[in-house]
Amino acid sequence: MTTTLLAAEALNPLVPHPVEIIVGTIAFILLFLVLRRTAFPQFEKVYAERTDKIEGGLKRAEEAQQEADELKRQYEEQLAGLRAEAARIRDEARAEGAQIKAELRAQAEEEAARIRARGEEQLAAAREQAVRQLRAEIGGLAVQLAERIVGEALADEVRRSATVDQFVAELDGLAERRETTPAGGTS
Repeated sequence: MTTTLLAAEALNPLVPHPVEIIVGTIAFILLFLVLRRTAFPQFEKVYAERTDKIEGGLKRAEEAQQEADELKRQYEEQLAGLRAEAARIRDEARAEGAQIKAELRAQAEEEAARIRARGEEQLAAAREQAVRQLRAEIGGLAVQLAERIVGEALADEVRRSATVDQFVAELDGLAERRETTPAGGTS
C-alpha cells in the first residue's frame, strides 16, 4: 500500500511538482523583468499621454470657456454701445426731421405770403382797372344823361372830362358818407 500511496501522491494533479514551481517562478520573474523594461514604460507613457491629453483638454476647455466669456462680455458691451449709438442717431434724425419740417413750413409760409401778396397786387390792379372802366362808362352815361337833361351836346372834350370827374367825385363822396354813417343813422 505504500507504493500505491507514493504513486498516488506523484500522480495527484492538484499538487504541482516542485520543479514546476521553481521553473514557473523563474519564468514569471523573467517575464516580469522583460515587461518592466519594455512594456511597462510604454504603458506608463501612454497613460501619461492620456492623462496629459485629458488634463490639457480640460485646461484648454476652461481657457476656451474663459475666452468665450470674455468675447461674450465684449460683444455685449459693443451691442450696448451700438444700441446707444442707434438711439443717438434716431434722436438726431428726429431733430433733423423737425428742423427740416420747420424749414419747409417756413418756406411754405413765405411762398404763401408771396402768392398772397401777388394775388393782392393783381386784385388791386384788377380793381383799379375795373374802377377806370366803370368811371369811363359812368362818365359816358353821365354825359349822355347830361346832354338829354341840358339839351345841348357836350362836344368839348375838356368840359366833358371836367363834368365826368366832378360827377364821379360826387359819387365817391356819397359812397364814403354811407360807409362812415352808422347803419341806423341818416346823413
